[in-house]
Amino acid sequence: MDIKAQQTKLANNLGKLLRDNFGKGPEAVHVTIYEPYVVIYVSGFVSPMEQVLLNQNEELQVMTTRELLVKTLEPQITGQIKGITDLDIQHLYYDWNLDHHSGIFVGVCLDDLTEGDPYPGKQAIHDRIIKMSEIAQKGPEKISSYKLSDRTLVIVREGILVAIEKQLISLGFDDTLRISKLLWKKESYDKTMTMMRY
Repeated sequence: MDIKAQQTKLANNLGKLLRDNFGKGPEAVHVTIYEPYVVIYVSGFVSPMEQVLLNQNEELQVMTTRELLVKTLEPQITGQIKGITDLDIQHLYYDWNLDHHSGIFVGVCLDDLTEGDPYPGKQAIHDRIIKMSEIAQKGPEKISSYKLSDRTLVIVREGILVAIEKQLISLGFDDTLRISKLLWKKESYDKTMTMMRY
């Protein structure tokens, strides 16, 4: 099966998996396979119950529920990827933009990644990511990026956790920390982007 066929099959399967478990699937699923990455972008993805909660400003409830559901679905998601692409996913990352009813999953096949090939504007993007990281927490010790397609750019930041975040993770509060950061990111995004324009 060629890459396009794999991407289409994976999009269909993951759309069904999300629909079966969330009660409503995404309106669209776009998959990019570029070893060692598999990137899955979903749009139009919010269930009726989630929408009721969002209308009542209960984003924390929606994020907490999604965190629990995706953790239980992770073996099925990585299993689908393995079955269709034969890629062994070592790490699966995900993020949501509830305002836009979208989300992204990024599967990575390797533990250690080398710097991606050059592309136009790469250093400017790295500089911007460093500045945004410094506003949110601290500048990364290392940053690398990989252009997978005209619409997909993967950026890896290493060494961004401060001491208290590391302590929370070691005590088992990684889910709470992750949800808190997602909510903080949403609240501060407009302010951060405004600051970055000047």
